[in-house]
Amino acid sequence: MNRPSRRPRIGLALGSGSARGLAHLGVIRAIADAGIELDCIAGTSMGALIGAIQAAGKLDELEATFLSFDWKKTVSFFDVVLPKSGLLDGAKVGELVRAHVHADAIEALPISFAAVATDIVSGEEIVIRSGDVIEAVRASISVPGIFTPVKSNGRILVDGGLVNPVPVSVARALGADIVIAVDLNHEIVAGKNLKPLLNTPGAADNEAPGPLPRWVVGYRQAMQDLKARLLAREWPGAAQFARWAAKEEPLPSIFEVLLASINIMETRITQARLALDAPDILIQPPLGHIRFLEFGRAGEIIALGYASAARQIAAWQDKTTP
Repeated sequence: MNRPSRRPRIGLALGSGSARGLAHLGVIRAIADAGIELDCIAGTSMGALIGAIQAAGKLDELEATFLSFDWKKTVSFFDVVLPKSGLLDGAKVGELVRAHVHADAIEALPISFAAVATDIVSGEEIVIRSGDVIEAVRASISVPGIFTPVKSNGRILVDGGLVNPVPVSVARALGADIVIAVDLNHEIVAGKNLKPLLNTPGAADNEAPGPLPRWVVGYRQAMQDLKARLLAREWPGAAQFARWAAKEEPLPSIFEVLLASINIMETRITQARLALDAPDILIQPPLGHIRFLEFGRAGEIIALGYASAARQIAAWQDKTTP
């Protein structure tokens, strides 16, 4: 007697991308609207944060939270500590995840989930499939130099994007027969990786003055607020930072250089890894114009993620449907 064939297991690989990671919300919505049921999720960095909350079945609440973000709300998540190993502590990000994930252990999540981190000492890729959800997400999002690393099981863990920005291989290791992957950084390097706000409309010397977009105004206000908080703290090197902050420096800031460098590295690693382990469906929303911390543009980013995913899923279904 012939046994009925089982449904292929569907896995989702959510890539890194900071604010661009909000596109994952739109992608997941498009997947659901296409009638596709997810069996497992692997996430790196922002992909780990959103993946964990999707695995817990709480994505609607998270989307509502991010849609309320503006620059002031974004900066409120900056728990500045200025230790030697990072600028931000990341505890408030952990609180955000805990508010939406009502489970302490990854094993207790309704959907199989794994987060990707990097052992900063050995350079090894660390796939976290068990243990505390908050710690796993916190490790995966720890952008070097921005967030402090996480100590876990004798390791020092940072952002998984250093080794596996779009974790297709991890989704397959979770048992996925078909992998849907989301790459958020493919447009970042090509002329859009580093655009100081001095080049925004009306700001350049050779342009007529005009009103700046609201997001630019918000960005500048937020950065001024963050700079004031840094200058108000007593820490080694504070005087040097104050001298640097007072300059009208034509070159990019240290933070812009650091983030641009990470973008370049993750983009190149993504290209190499996707060539070796191609997903069945690759979604690449057009997000090259979105900056690292533009969480205040959530509606736009989510919509771009949805539209891009809907197109790719429809094309795949047309190709695979008998």
